[in-house]
Amino acid sequence: MDITVVHHPFGVAEVGVAGRLNMVTAARLREVIQGAVDEHHPNVAVDLSRVVFLDSSGLGALIASLKAVRQSGGELKLVKPAEQAQLVLELTNMSTVLAAFDSVEDAFPHD
Repeated sequence: MDITVVHHPFGVAEVGVAGRLNMVTAARLREVIQGAVDEHHPNVAVDLSRVVFLDSSGLGALIASLKAVRQSGGELKLVKPAEQAQLVLELTNMSTVLAAFDSVEDAFPHD
């Protein structure tokens, strides 16, 4: 799994994930998101457009990260979940908790 972080000028950390988000890689994603929050980027957009596989551990990492981000006063939103990831979100009804958007700008509008 590859993870990239882009800090947008409007105060959002965009975390891009590519590959498999599973038991082996979930802890790393949590660490990266927590790092963004610790660097004063409480709003986090997680780009799942290049995730080829999402399992329950990966979903758990997203939920745990959502909780951590909200505790810091921010929000965590998803950007363009790949087909398999979107299916997992819908089947588990987590798509109602983890909102998905077409872009970072749609997820966190700014003036």
